[in-house]
Amino acid sequence: MPAHKGTTFGFKRGATLLGPQIRKASETRGFAVSRVLTHWAEIVGDEIAAIARPVEVSYGRQGFGATLSVLTTGAQAPMLEMQKEVLRERVNAAYGYNAIARIRITQTAPTGFAEGQVAFETRPKKAPAAAPDPEAGRHAAEIAAPVHDEGLRQALEALGRNVLSRRKP
Repeated sequence: MPAHKGTTFGFKRGATLLGPQIRKASETRGFAVSRVLTHWAEIVGDEIAAIARPVEVSYGRQGFGATLSVLTTGAQAPMLEMQKEVLRERVNAAYGYNAIARIRITQTAPTGFAEGQVAFETRPKKAPAAAPDPEAGRHAAEIAAPVHDEGLRQALEALGRNVLSRRKP
């Protein structure tokens, strides 16, 4: 019986043979990396897009799948770490196959050196509340009038105005 190296009996793994061709084909087609960058919020959702952004897609030497590097602030890194699998699934769903095998989270300060600056989008501010209803204010003052403590009465009036001025569905 002839001597063979290991247990492959002279055969090479499919990943070893096809890896370079797949990498080359995906790189020439842009691997839709620009799509990940330009449609980040649509792919991962507004919640994740508000705390992180993609930096690069890199390919390993062996095997299939790429590594997506994501930039976030140090405070948001633990939250993002817990959502890595969800993030990977959403990005792969956008590609239609398991393009991303791993996600690497890189932390940086929210401001600082030129290459480390992060400008994450913030959530839109809520519209200012409508002017309080004067009738609700008068009614709240009447209800709180018997209270003798000035600070408590003012707090009860404010609470009453808030409750009474809410829009009824």
